[in-house]
Formats: sequence, C-alpha cells, structure tokens
Amino acid sequence: MPGTRAPEDAYTAEPFVPRRGGLPALRAAAAGCRGCPLHRDATQTVFGAGKATARVMLVGEQPGDQEDRQGEPFVGPAGRLLDRALAEAGIDPGEAYVTNAVKHFKFTQAEPRKRRIHKAPTLREMTACGPWLAAELALVEPELIVVLGATAGKALLGSSFRVTQVRGTVLEEEIHGRPERLVPTVHPSAVLRAEDRDSAYRGLLSDLRVAARALA
Repeated sequence: MPGTRAPEDAYTAEPFVPRRGGLPALRAAAAGCRGCPLHRDATQTVFGAGKATARVMLVGEQPGDQEDRQGEPFVGPAGRLLDRALAEAGIDPGEAYVTNAVKHFKFTQAEPRKRRIHKAPTLREMTACGPWLAAELALVEPELIVVLGATAGKALLGSSFRVTQVRGTVLEEEIHGRPERLVPTVHPSAVLRAEDRDSAYRGLLSDLRVAARALA
C-alpha cells in the first residue's frame, strides 16, 4: 500500500522476537528478522551459537565475511584466534555461548565479486538488534559476559563505553534489566590488525585470564 512503512524502517527487532520457546525458537525467528535495513544485503542472519547452560557469553560486534557465508558466529580468522586464546586462558571454547551485538554483516563493496569490506554498525543498528541480545541473555543467564571490542561494549553499556579504559576489569552493571558481571577486552580482529600482533595477543590473553578467574 502507498505510504506503508517497511518493518526495517522502524529500526527495532522487537516484533520478530518470539515470546516463548528456547534458543532454537529464537534462532529460527531471527532468520526472518527485518528489524533494520542490514538484512537486505547480508546473505543470512548469523545468530548466536552454544548451549543454553553456558557459564560465559562472548559478545562481539557483528558477523564478518566468513560468518555471513556460513551462518555461524566466529568461524573466520578472528574466531580461530579467539578459540586459541580462550583455551590458553583456561576457558573451554566449546562451553561458551558466542554471539554478536548485530546479527547481520554490514559491508561496503566497490564492485560485484570484489572483496566485501567490513563496515562498523551504527548505534541505531545496534539498538535495533538489542532485543535479540536481550533474549539471548535471558535464556542463557551467563555467570559472566566477555565483551569483545568497542561496538559490543557500546551495545551493552552505552555510547560512552571505551574499551581501553576498562579492559581486563570485572564490571558489575544492569543489562537489559538483569544484574550482570562483564569483562571487556579487545575484539580478536583487532589483534589480527595490530602492528605488533604478539603484544596485542598477550593483552587479549591477559584479559581472558581475568575472565577465567572470575568464573573459578
């Protein structure tokens, strides 16, 4: 009908989030999310992965190129580096729930078939996707959230969040109406981009060891 707004123009995933059911119901519903315009260009929704009984939830920014193609979070180079760092820190990657603040890949592309370049989501896009993250938190009820990078931090803790100021510390905050403990650190992709990758990796590992102690 003329003048009818598309669902994505409202910039909220709220109407797509089911009121009942577990993680499988959430994942199935998220596949059809049109809560913001990012779904138009992405291959598919990339929802969280892991057990509802996970003690730790890892929250990143958004899926990357490989995640968008495969439909699973953290399956690209950054995910492999994260798994290695988690295991080295004493956290079993297989026992963690991993997800992103934004569930669709946002990118720029000079021409068709050219490489798709990651583009940071806006605060409006993060806010639109917030109901999915809130639903995941309510179902998993993690003992600890590991915040991976600035975008995830802003999505959970507000636009004033600065990862450099609080990384490697245990924060206690109310998130989506629930008291949560959080350990912020850099996103593993930042380690891969760092000039001194060894030093950046050691920093990530140090922060994850703080998370492991908080879970002990």
